[in-house]
Amino acid sequence: MYIPDEFKEVRTEEIFKIKQDYPLASIIAHTSQGLLACHIPLIWKNPQCLLGHMALLNEMNHLLADHQEVLCIFQGANAYISANYYPSKQIDHQKVPTWNYQAVHVYGRLVFLHDDKSKIAALGQLTKQREQRAHGDQAWKMSDAPKDYLAQRLTELSVFEITVDRVLAKSKLSQNRSQIDFDNVVQELQQRGEDALAESMLALPSHNQNAS
Repeated sequence: MYIPDEFKEVRTEEIFKIKQDYPLASIIAHTSQGLLACHIPLIWKNPQCLLGHMALLNEMNHLLADHQEVLCIFQGANAYISANYYPSKQIDHQKVPTWNYQAVHVYGRLVFLHDDKSKIAALGQLTKQREQRAHGDQAWKMSDAPKDYLAQRLTELSVFEITVDRVLAKSKLSQNRSQIDFDNVVQELQQRGEDALAESMLALPSHNQNAS
């Protein structure tokens, strides 16, 4: 991933937030049949290990071997930025549109887990994380499903872990613009309802320093 210095994301808490808020990852790997891409929600088992599951019929099960390298791409908030958002455009007109976004690339080695205990643990962690965020005390639990139904579904699933080798992250959030242009981009995004991206811009250390 091309990352100019001003867009390099090094804040551990921000990288984690992107992966937590946008867990649906694109998993990319090279196989005997060429490049393979799958879209699968991933959660953190621990700081160095991702956990996921998929349908047993997913071709990823048959084309990937244990310990094969994969790339997991987490795409955060993003939006089109019009050149009209820059007040400085009125001075020299030397401005063009762009796209603001956040992305995290995680490189690691994938290993399949075949036992029911691992499957139940993986499903339980994913369900607990996402259900509590969405529904709080009214969260759905695995125990809500009949045991025989759940047992049947487990036979149709595959679970895997990805041990993390390295992480690259990018926050392209108008850091290369003047303060007046930056502030107006934030206002335009807020007016468009792109609140998540606007909040990420406002959380930049450089913005906080300028604001103080």
